[in-house]
Amino acid sequence: MRFLHTSDWHVGRTFHGADLLAEQDAVLGHLADLVAAEAVDVVLVSGDVYDRAVPSAEAVQVANRALARLREAGAQLVITAGNHDSAPRLGAFGDFAAAGGLHLRTAVHRIADPVLLRDEHGPVAVYGIPYLEPEVARHALGVPEAKGHNGVLTEAMRLIRDDLGRREPGTRSVVLAHAFVTGGQGTDSERTIAVGGVEQVGGEVFDGVDYVALGHLHGPQTLAEHLRYSGSPLAYSFSEARQRKSVWLVDFDGVGLAEVRRHELPVPRRLATVTGGIDWLLSADEHAELADCYLSVTLTDPVRPIDAMRRLRERFPYAVHLEWQPENGKTGAVLRYAEAVRGRSDAEIARNFLDDCRGAAPSEREERLLRKALELAGRGES
Repeated sequence: MRFLHTSDWHVGRTFHGADLLAEQDAVLGHLADLVAAEAVDVVLVSGDVYDRAVPSAEAVQVANRALARLREAGAQLVITAGNHDSAPRLGAFGDFAAAGGLHLRTAVHRIADPVLLRDEHGPVAVYGIPYLEPEVARHALGVPEAKGHNGVLTEAMRLIRDDLGRREPGTRSVVLAHAFVTGGQGTDSERTIAVGGVEQVGGEVFDGVDYVALGHLHGPQTLAEHLRYSGSPLAYSFSEARQRKSVWLVDFDGVGLAEVRRHELPVPRRLATVTGGIDWLLSADEHAELADCYLSVTLTDPVRPIDAMRRLRERFPYAVHLEWQPENGKTGAVLRYAEAVRGRSDAEIARNFLDDCRGAAPSEREERLLRKALELAGRGES
């Protein structure tokens, strides 16, 4: 039996304000092509199908289209909920969807209720552990004494191992889980799931099953041969610019896990960062290849350029993030309010504010505007 392990689609997410639905639709469509080309039997989606609990209608359409294409390509699907999803919404009509090959495991009470599949070697039990909010899950699981993520996931896995032990001898097993496992490396784009400062769980919690398809961390990584994160199919922060997004192709034989292969995904639009003065960035030929990238720009001009983002987007239409770090190191002194205004007139305070914000004192024309504004304010006019 061949599985495709993916997670963290975050359909509907934006990138510094830029709509990503077209890119998400493209890369999820590639997954369907991969299912057909590799004769994948089952697609595993380990949480965060959507980026928010109440996704937009457009996001739902993209996700539905992706699921339909995966099913049409010949695979059954097993999906669990992540911390961004609304588990009840994602799992709605799950019993009806299962008849069509879409198996939703989003409810705590169904953790030990596997999707049972068969191949020529016998049965495979696929268990889905949705994201478990510790305070809620410990009561739902009947273990009010459980502590944090480690406690509730330990109980969830105990229930799974108990059920697996009652299955037909030789039953192979897969677990989907959405969690931060110790040893994993995070990025800037995951939402913290820390409770009381502790969000990580030990990998040994998942012992006793043949393969664990993890979700939550956005970088592809291997914690053990049977314990892996697929990562997100797209980069959702500039900290992921150097990652090669991918999925895992997981093969089972008659004993259990036989082979895992990594398949790199296409990149609809690259991410890049660039640093320098604005005039140089707008004129140098060496930056031509950045015009099609989502771009993070750090400007080093000694004075903060006026209307910088608009000017940058004339050459780099996908510039989405801008910082100013002048080479002279002047970004404004950090002062308490009382220190900043002590002994200074309103005009001096306004001039110093402008100087701190952009690294240059007001021009003669700006001085006239400041004086006029202060005079009107003093008379109570606008």
